[in-house]
Amino acid sequence: MADGSVDILKDARAKAYATALADLNPAQPELFQSNTMWPIFERLRKEDPVHFTAESEYGPYWSITKYNDIMAVDTNHQVFSSEGGITIATQDGDEGPLPMFIAMDPPKHDVQRKTVSPAVSPMNLAILEPLIRERAAKILDSLPIGEEFDWVDKVSMELTAMTLATLFDMPQEDRRKLTYWSDVVTAVPGHGLIDTLEQKMQIFIEYHAYFTELWNQRVNAEPAGDLISMLAHGPETRDMSPREYFGNIVLLTVGGNDTTRNTITGSVLALNQNPDQYKKLRENPDLIPSMVSETIRWQTPLAHMRRIATQDFEMGGKTIKKGDKVVMWYVSGNRDDEVIHDPDSYIIDRERPRQHISFGFGIHRCVGNRLAELQLKIIWEEIMKRFPDIQVVSEPKRVFSTFVKGYESMKVIIPTRL
Repeated sequence: MADGSVDILKDARAKAYATALADLNPAQPELFQSNTMWPIFERLRKEDPVHFTAESEYGPYWSITKYNDIMAVDTNHQVFSSEGGITIATQDGDEGPLPMFIAMDPPKHDVQRKTVSPAVSPMNLAILEPLIRERAAKILDSLPIGEEFDWVDKVSMELTAMTLATLFDMPQEDRRKLTYWSDVVTAVPGHGLIDTLEQKMQIFIEYHAYFTELWNQRVNAEPAGDLISMLAHGPETRDMSPREYFGNIVLLTVGGNDTTRNTITGSVLALNQNPDQYKKLRENPDLIPSMVSETIRWQTPLAHMRRIATQDFEMGGKTIKKGDKVVMWYVSGNRDDEVIHDPDSYIIDRERPRQHISFGFGIHRCVGNRLAELQLKIIWEEIMKRFPDIQVVSEPKRVFSTFVKGYESMKVIIPTRL
């Protein structure tokens, strides 16, 4: 496998193949935290690519594990609805899950997405690029040489929080609130960040109040180019309920934060685990865009998305029933050897590096995918100007989640500066 300790993975593989097929349940956050979910997906792709898990902590659900099947589900929103939440763990509170455009079907989805998409248009990215580059340079120039530090905290979180604060046009000194709130949204109570659901709700009240204040400022000002002004003045969004507005803020926070920062971290890890590829990159920095795409595939920063079947549907010889929960495991689709050559290897000069499913497909394809690629490209262009080597010194601490495939911390040393 691409990463993880060999012995731990050996044990995980033995266990995955010893378990009765019907009992396989990939939706276990501890497997993702220990990076040992791979053998389960490997077996499901081979033996049961449309797999029903009757019992799990999230209730019964279907696992879709092969690339082309995932594409078929992701592009068929008539049968596979996003209404009601996009993760297997969506909690139905008193009022149901928070409304947000990624968890909506057309036509409402389309008009809300269209309202915010100018923020990440090619024209706006061209305006953002020099600012992102200036910040990346400043972050990298402040890093200690020859001493251990946490790459996640000092680099990955910093750059993505700065960019997101700019898109929201909020004060840069508040940027780490975005990181914190983003983590709270996807955190499982009792696993580090928060202890209880009540505590999570309390933090949500502060988060909601902060962005309500920003809405009130923008709605009473002239329309501007930031995400909140776009929502406050957009003809299709200016009358949205406070809950729906907050739902979209949550979506934009997590989407703009977790994905890019975990891929920035993943890029350093992948290059360390594959020194031949790191050497290739040093010898040919023109491979950066290709390396970025390969990392997004290899990392798959969001492991899955869920849908609900709106009708009975035949797939892979199985009948998915109306109302069933269907989980598209992007993390597995990106390792499907029928579509991607040698998918467990990290190869930065692949022939078709952008052939991955990390951004999803169809109407819900990640709205900020080009911004994610841009931030990764810039940080690596700036790294290559400064540091001949970044060394990962210990196994990273991974997130306890079946949704965010990411890192809490990763210790590195930069031996010298160019």
